[in-house]
Amino acid sequence: MIAGLSQEEKLEALNAHPAIGAKHLSARSAAEQGGGDDPETLAELDRLNAEYENKFGFRFVVFVNRRPKSKIVPVLRGRLERTRDEELDTAVKELVEIAEDRWRRS
Repeated sequence: MIAGLSQEEKLEALNAHPAIGAKHLSARSAAEQGGGDDPETLAELDRLNAEYENKFGFRFVVFVNRRPKSKIVPVLRGRLERTRDEELDTAVKELVEIAEDRWRRS
C-alpha cells in the first residue's frame, strides 16, 4: 500500500506529523516523545529540524520509541548525510512504524 502512494501523498503524510521537540503536541505525541529535556538539546533539535526541512523539503520523522530527545539528535545528524530519495523512503518507513506501534498500544 505504501509503495502505491505518490510522492505528494508521502510528503503530505510526513508533513502532517509533529516535529520532534515541538512545543504544542497532542497528548499521545507528547507521551511518545517524552519530556524533561534540557534547553540545549531542544535548541539543537530546533536547529537540526530546520536544516533537515530546508535540505529535504519535508519533516524529519523518526520512531522515537520513548527514547529521550538527546538520543534522537545523533539520529537526525546522521540522516542529514543521506540523499533525498533515501531519506524519503526512511521517513515513510518510520511513519509506518509509529502507526503500527500506536495500533498495537490502542
